[in-house]
Amino acid sequence: MNKVFILAGLAAIAGLSACHSPKPEATVSKEVCISDSLAKIITIDTAKTSTIKNELTLTGEVASNDNNVVRVFPFSSGQVTDVKVSLGDRVSQGQVLAVMRSADVAGNYTDLSSTNADLAIAKRQMEQAEYLYKNGISSERDYTEAKENYNKAQAANRKVKSALAINGGGNTTENGMLVIKAPRAGYIVEKNVSSGSFIREDNGGSMFTISNMKDVWVWANVFESDISKVKVGYNAAVTTIAYPDKTFQGKVNEVSSILDPDNKVMKIKIALPNPDMLLKPEMFTNVVITNNENAQAVSIPSKAIVFDSSKNYVVVYNSKCDLKVRQVSVIKTVDGVAYIGNGLQPGDKVISKNQLLLYDALTAE
Repeated sequence: MNKVFILAGLAAIAGLSACHSPKPEATVSKEVCISDSLAKIITIDTAKTSTIKNELTLTGEVASNDNNVVRVFPFSSGQVTDVKVSLGDRVSQGQVLAVMRSADVAGNYTDLSSTNADLAIAKRQMEQAEYLYKNGISSERDYTEAKENYNKAQAANRKVKSALAINGGGNTTENGMLVIKAPRAGYIVEKNVSSGSFIREDNGGSMFTISNMKDVWVWANVFESDISKVKVGYNAAVTTIAYPDKTFQGKVNEVSSILDPDNKVMKIKIALPNPDMLLKPEMFTNVVITNNENAQAVSIPSKAIVFDSSKNYVVVYNSKCDLKVRQVSVIKTVDGVAYIGNGLQPGDKVISKNQLLLYDALTAE
């Protein structure tokens, strides 16, 4: 019996492609042998039973990790006279963020001065009353009354000092200036004031938001039809427009129990380490969620598939001179793995590199 040996040339290898020119629907495998030179450039893989990996593509947005965020609120009402930082700046703990002029702070210092004077007078009067009482010159009632006045003056003084501490304490001056400092190191991710702004301490809004950005959250949107496909612990691969060639790996940490009333989507949270500070809040992201389903199927490398005339084929290897082209049905392809519905059995060997050279020879008319 004549055998055809396939020799691998550079020109033939250069023409390899996963998609091929149309072949007759009925494929007849010829007796073809693999030469020693071709054997060096092919790869043989074994079909095996695997749990099917599912893949779901979502869109999302980067956000600060709320556990690492500090919002800076005004201690008192007043007018901002100077802002020392800009959005995105890195700040250290204790760094000055802004300076305010506050009538409340100025009033606190006025009250402090007044209560200090009252306290000094009350103390002097109490000491005099004590001296007179011990020497039998005045009554116990006068001494008791003087002590009560001193205690009241102490309480009033402490109250003013407490108010001053609440309104900035050591970050204030007698002329009513209030210095706003960073309570921790991080990046300014939100800035809601500018020079000249009037601030009310009861408006509920923060002046600045600081995040250390060492790790961030990605909030991804899941449509109602896909809710059952996402669970806590599933793997997530995140890409951004800013860094299209870089993939950030994480896991689904939280799945919301309600739908967003505006967008009618369910939110899921993915925590990502951000050591290089590449991910910034508000960045748009693409998120690929993968998980292993309970279903199993025969799997092979997806590169072993030859797509020809709208059908999928593989070159089955039994021995160097026993090669067959076999049609297969592909359930899905995920992460370079093709899951086969029928056409292969576990243990079948397929050629997954340079198989088109053999496919051409086996299907040639």
